[in-house]
Amino acid sequence: MSAPSVDISSLTDDQQLALQQFTAVTDQELGAAVPLLERCQWNVQIAITRFFDGDADTVDPVAEAAAAAPQDIRRTETLLDSIPSRSSSAVRTGLQPAPRVVATPENQMVQRAPLLYTLIFLPFNITYTIFSRIFSTLGHVFPIIPRLLNRLLPAYGRNSRNADRRPLNPRDTAARFIREFEEEYSVPHSTLPFFENGYAQAFDLAKRDLKYLLVILLSPEHDDTAPFVRDTLLSPEVVEFIKSPQNELVLWAGSVQDSEAYQVSNALNVTKFPFAGLIVHTPSVSSTSMSIIARVAGPVDSTELINKLQTAMQQRTEELGRVRRQRQEQQAARNLREEQNSAYERSLAQDRERARQRREAEAAREKAEREERETAEAKAREARNILQWKKWRAQSVPAEPPVESKDNVRISIRMPSGERIVRTFGGEVELEELYAFVECYDILQDEFSAEKEVPKPEGYDHQYTFQLVSPMPREVYGLEKGGTLRSRIGRSGNLIVERTVEDDDEYEEGEAVEQ
Repeated sequence: MSAPSVDISSLTDDQQLALQQFTAVTDQELGAAVPLLERCQWNVQIAITRFFDGDADTVDPVAEAAAAAPQDIRRTETLLDSIPSRSSSAVRTGLQPAPRVVATPENQMVQRAPLLYTLIFLPFNITYTIFSRIFSTLGHVFPIIPRLLNRLLPAYGRNSRNADRRPLNPRDTAARFIREFEEEYSVPHSTLPFFENGYAQAFDLAKRDLKYLLVILLSPEHDDTAPFVRDTLLSPEVVEFIKSPQNELVLWAGSVQDSEAYQVSNALNVTKFPFAGLIVHTPSVSSTSMSIIARVAGPVDSTELINKLQTAMQQRTEELGRVRRQRQEQQAARNLREEQNSAYERSLAQDRERARQRREAEAAREKAEREERETAEAKAREARNILQWKKWRAQSVPAEPPVESKDNVRISIRMPSGERIVRTFGGEVELEELYAFVECYDILQDEFSAEKEVPKPEGYDHQYTFQLVSPMPREVYGLEKGGTLRSRIGRSGNLIVERTVEDDDEYEEGEAVEQ
């Protein structure tokens, strides 16, 4: 069963946060959660309350927003306002709706008076405290006095009941009740699996997981409380019945001396203690309602209590089974959609990864081609500059002097190709001229014509890639020292051209020969 499509991206950040909080508590489908939140003006507390009270379809956002507005004064909501009216379906089926009771916030339980009023009423408070301690002591010595005062002054009974109990939050209140219960009746811890949180949390858990909520309300001032706990509630049959996983019970108990349990007793219309009520989800009334299907008030034995609870549970077994199957189908459909979405996301991630790899490979190929093209262009430009420089430099290479000149220097040069050249230079010629002659020898041999003047290449600084060496004894005639041919070499010399930088063409030819 697929839920209507909801465009989550169209919601604001606050609305998405409210939707996430609401679905986390109620486990509601998005298609049903969004309309309810819209009717509640995106107030999560109102939406959750209406969902668990079964009034999800009848929401007055103006009244709810006004009631939910923050106030500086302490909470004035009454139990009558929080109890929803009985629906027509509940009347027809004879079931009493079970409201979701939210305990008064801890910060609103006690409101401190201003310092000025505290100082004014300090003498009265001290006097009241003294008399309260005196009457409390007399009440322990003479138990008949609190009973008489309770009958004559009901307000005194309520005040004395809660005078020494400090209000706590729901979790701490439940922990205090469990501790006092175990100490009062001398039972080991976890004898009964009490739910260690507030009534609203137990209510939400029972509705979400389709479990039975067994509510036990005790009044310590009632004479039947101790026998009921010892003989009925702590009997082995009842303990085994409550702990049985097949019954799927959530046990919540409280003392009416505490504010939360007192509110629950009023909401459930409890008039006799001890009280046991069985609450469960009733889809026959509405899709979100919780109803009381069994009420046990007053002292009963363990057999009667178990029979009443079992009878009520058997009447709801088929209906709950149908709802459980529907939820399982919805959960299976939800899991299938999540798996499909996950598979789609994985496939999309794989496609993105492959596309990224293709882009990177294409970029790497283009970069390699660009670098290769730039390298080839640089080599071609270098070759053109070298050729132009040789032509330009060949124009200034001095001609061979006359033979009869006494200052001549006769040099024998062995080229890298093995060819030997014998040439005469003037004695005052710089050594660089000899290097230029060797560098431009191929140009001079190609019958270079100086009719057309060749300019020097712009931005090019020529570097000689060879050196002239005298074999025996070995001596390198470098250009760093400069000087003339007569001063460096003498009247004659036998030189070898040695490459200092291997030519790329020669290197490639050498590789080809080796292969």
